[in-house]
Amino acid sequence: MAEETTATAPPELTVDVPALTALLDGRYADVRRTVRELLPTYACVLEDAETMPREEFRERVKDVVLEIAGTGAAGMGFPKEYGGGGDIGASIAAFESLAYGDLSVLVKVGVQFGLFGGAILQLGTQRHHDAYLADVVSGRLLGCFAMTETGHGSNVQALGTVAAYDPTTSEFVVTTTSEEAGKDYIGNAARHARVAVVFAQLEVAGEGHGVHALVVPLRDEDGAPLPGVRIEDDGAKMGLNGVDNGRIWFDGVRVPREALLNRFADVTEDGTYVSEIESPGRRFFTMLGTLVQGRVSVGAAGVSASKSALTIAVRYGLQRRQFETGNEAGAEQLLLDYGLHQRRLFPRLARTYALHFAQEVLAGELHDVFSGIRDDEETRRLLESRAAGTKALATWHATDTIQECREACGGAGYLAVNRFAALKADTDVFTTFEGDNHVLLQLVGKGLLTDYASDFSDLDQLGMVRFVAGLAVETVLERTRVHRLFEQIRDALPGGSDDWHTDSGLRDPNYHLAMYRFREEHLIGGVARRLKRGVDAGLNPGEVFSRVQDHVIAAARAHVERLVLEAFVAKVASVPEEYGDLRLVLNLLCDLHALSGIEADRAWFIEHGRLTIQRSKAITREVADLCRRVRPVARELVDAFAVPEALLRAPALIGGRP
Repeated sequence: MAEETTATAPPELTVDVPALTALLDGRYADVRRTVRELLPTYACVLEDAETMPREEFRERVKDVVLEIAGTGAAGMGFPKEYGGGGDIGASIAAFESLAYGDLSVLVKVGVQFGLFGGAILQLGTQRHHDAYLADVVSGRLLGCFAMTETGHGSNVQALGTVAAYDPTTSEFVVTTTSEEAGKDYIGNAARHARVAVVFAQLEVAGEGHGVHALVVPLRDEDGAPLPGVRIEDDGAKMGLNGVDNGRIWFDGVRVPREALLNRFADVTEDGTYVSEIESPGRRFFTMLGTLVQGRVSVGAAGVSASKSALTIAVRYGLQRRQFETGNEAGAEQLLLDYGLHQRRLFPRLARTYALHFAQEVLAGELHDVFSGIRDDEETRRLLESRAAGTKALATWHATDTIQECREACGGAGYLAVNRFAALKADTDVFTTFEGDNHVLLQLVGKGLLTDYASDFSDLDQLGMVRFVAGLAVETVLERTRVHRLFEQIRDALPGGSDDWHTDSGLRDPNYHLAMYRFREEHLIGGVARRLKRGVDAGLNPGEVFSRVQDHVIAAARAHVERLVLEAFVAKVASVPEEYGDLRLVLNLLCDLHALSGIEADRAWFIEHGRLTIQRSKAITREVADLCRRVRPVARELVDAFAVPEALLRAPALIGGRP
């Protein structure tokens, strides 16, 4: 528990920057350090993005990706026998660190090794691994991940591309059934991919078996599209113009039966469909669940982009002066000494630390599942939900933080040389990469409502509505534990209910957790009640879900916010006492993150009787005080991110220490 505010000013804290960096780097410190040392070699790519014509820059980015592949930094998650590192946790750490550099390079790495290579690794079997992985890891074979279509984005189950089996030739015939069924926004497709993992509706003997993935060649050795393959360039984008996104159509393209990635289902030579997973819905979600690494990676990249922006903005605030202080004739005050400036940056800094530790927990769970340490259906489903929710929060946070940091640097922040232009443009798509954030939170909400029960793992939205409608509301409310959590909030106060109207215990992590848990559980119960009420009234299930969609998103977001806070609290508790000031500083950041979250949603807490007006005002005062306490160590807190100096650029913004 952090110490309470007193009339006496607290002693100024100190931060051991290398020790804090080591704490942030965690178990993969060597991997992160290696990538950070590699990145300055490619710092000039940041300038190339602004000066090179698009086609030339795309080639430059491709060359850098191939050079990074040669170092082994991009293939750490692949089996060692194919040239990889055999450690998926290390691959996430490497990707997160690469996000300090040019983001076109990062995304092209993600497409080649995470999406394309990852699909072959996770959905394929030995024959596919032997045929492709060594060339994928080395960069000798460039590919793409062709899932999204012009007419279907998040609704993957309704894709229009068809792969029909022809038993007379033992081939699949891949066809784009309409212009809208063309694969779209596909990274690597417009110029460099020779092969694609294509997601299509599998048809055998006229019967549909849902979406499956196949390896389909796109180009010959000279780069020309193969017969039956039509490719167009998506053209200029808001950002990431070093990535060659494109559209692909297939006109009766034939691939051998062995092209089917057959980990979960196969087609025999005579045309018999076989799968150990009987339920088509469960089979589909199991297949998609193996691709969860992409969401973990995008969320991690969003956190890294936030770190870069905060490093620039905080350092700018420590050298830029504006307006006289009144205490010293002619002296202007540092921006970071203004309370409002602290309010703008420090809660976002605290949230960045919180999301970093939440990502650390998520990456650990991913490693455990894919290494077989804990690999059961419930664990995978929890991982998928956590990955979806954390990705949503982390990428929304990046968009918000980069904008606030840009504004905090005034007009200087608008200059391209000061990095914000690229950060804003290149990360904006992160909120829709690997699924639109709102759709991802619907996935989280569905899991909450069904209590992650495996019996309901293949339910779509309408199935979820029908399931909830069949429950007794009392059962749902009992499971939410709302009333017990209210008692936990009061019990977290030093004086119990007597302190309900005071500012006592505001920095107690037990109080923070109880508030976050109460909000989550109350919102889940509210969604369940609304769903049941709508169905009982005879409304169409689709209309019922549409009416409560905003409540589903709110419940899901509250759930993930609680997970993030729990990760931060647990991390602080795990820091040994001998770390001294470092533990105290992290505790301050954790308090700031928790109370800022309550303050931001205080209307809800007041509406639901869990926050008095007096206590709400006390929280606002406490947040301001925490910002003042963070101010003396702000430079150290961003320096600990260890963003390579050459990648910050911003020569006019980040001069020497005042």
